[in-house]
Amino acid sequence: MIVVTADTVEGKKVEKVLGLVKGNTIRARHIGRDILAGLKNIVGGEVSGYTKMMAESREQALDRMEESAVAMGANAIVATRFVTTSIMDGAAELLAYGTAVVLED
Repeated sequence: MIVVTADTVEGKKVEKVLGLVKGNTIRARHIGRDILAGLKNIVGGEVSGYTKMMAESREQALDRMEESAVAMGANAIVATRFVTTSIMDGAAELLAYGTAVVLED
């Protein structure tokens, strides 16, 4: 599956546009991570627990978006974007969306 943020793929032609595809996940913070994040806030530096959580969230959202595209018969997703939204105190949604297409050489 080709997944790009661009509207086109070099060397390929969009044969058919199948429509919007999306994948999302909602993650809640962990109290242990919050304590460590608070300490990092005092001394500075990367909050690696949250970095890892967000990376996992992006991959899960991408996987779900790709599954949706495959179910539609796509072999690529163009114009891929990410959105993060706060759902409630301590929880956030990460959404990946794009346009499912069939590409040909």
